[in-house]
Amino acid sequence: MVPVVVWAIASNTMWFAFVLFLVAGVSDAVDGFLAKRFNMTTELGAYLDPLADKALIVSIYLTLGINGDIPRWLVILVVSRDILIVGGIILSWLMNNPLKIRPLWVSKLNTAAQIAFACVVLGSLGFNIQVPLLRLTLMSAVAALTLASIAAYLAEWVQHMNSPKART
Repeated sequence: MVPVVVWAIASNTMWFAFVLFLVAGVSDAVDGFLAKRFNMTTELGAYLDPLADKALIVSIYLTLGINGDIPRWLVILVVSRDILIVGGIILSWLMNNPLKIRPLWVSKLNTAAQIAFACVVLGSLGFNIQVPLLRLTLMSAVAALTLASIAAYLAEWVQHMNSPKART
């Protein structure tokens, strides 16, 4: 759905982008529930699901930022966090000390705030509803949690790379 959501935002059809975003979120939740409930999880799915989620979030933030619907500094912060995480994982592999990927609690809160903010922005633009205090609150939460997430992942990465096992 990523290309269609980006197209909807770029063509200023925000109500459609909002609906697609909700459908993507609900289908992702149902898929995750069914996979766990019926023991149909796979290693590939464990990698692809968060990758698809990030592709959607990053695409939405980039498009909203290009349109001027959200501040570009926030887009840079959100995208930079993901680049730093992927870069750290790649660097650990290149240094022959692979880092096991696992979401931190602050990262889960950050993702929830990012989703909520995107949903409120798309909904408010799509249905012409003014909620400046809610938008400011969620935007501040996204910024703070993104910075906290960067700090937490960086600390974990440095600890992993400096562990005695990493030096052997």
